[in-house]
Amino acid sequence: MPRSRHSPGHGHPCRADQDGPLTRFQCMEIAMRELLIEKGILTADEINAAIAAMDARSPAAGAQVVARAWTDPGFRRHLLANGTEAIREMGYDAGAMELVAMENTPQVHNVIVCTLCSCYPRNLLGLPPDWYKQRAYRSRLVREPRRVLAEFGLHLGDDITVRVHDSTADLRYIVIPERPAGTGGMDTAALADLVTRDAMIGVARANAP
Repeated sequence: MPRSRHSPGHGHPCRADQDGPLTRFQCMEIAMRELLIEKGILTADEINAAIAAMDARSPAAGAQVVARAWTDPGFRRHLLANGTEAIREMGYDAGAMELVAMENTPQVHNVIVCTLCSCYPRNLLGLPPDWYKQRAYRSRLVREPRRVLAEFGLHLGDDITVRVHDSTADLRYIVIPERPAGTGGMDTAALADLVTRDAMIGVARANAP
């Protein structure tokens, strides 16, 4: 007799259905969305397109920013002085939030967190990874950053200063990792391929060529 698609032998763990009562904030979102549509301020298609655009964001945008900072000294200075304006120059909009770029050096390593929730530069890095939103990362990184980074496989010497930057509702950070050795002849497209999401959070280094 064929197995039911819901039987224990389907090869992956069961996941509970998300069919519980709506939360207060979910009800508020639905009410606001329906009100905007009813008053003709937005259409359902416009809302769906905006959601799809947000879901389509990826770390590729941030990687392009980092690659340009590695190759263009003038842009690098601009990015470190005013990240919001610098990324706008490349066609990326931070909206009402301020973006601050922190540069890693042989002496200083930066890493970002949001201790309250999951504030994150989504316009450049896409959706945050699950571990970024977990309480263990949010609480432990500020107390024992070296140990947390070591758990990601990043071991830093005692001669390197670790700086943890806490994002807020109106302030986002992006880490500019050190440029890997042996990349002097690479163009920005090839360099961007070396820049990972984790490197721009600060829990990893950029990939070697």
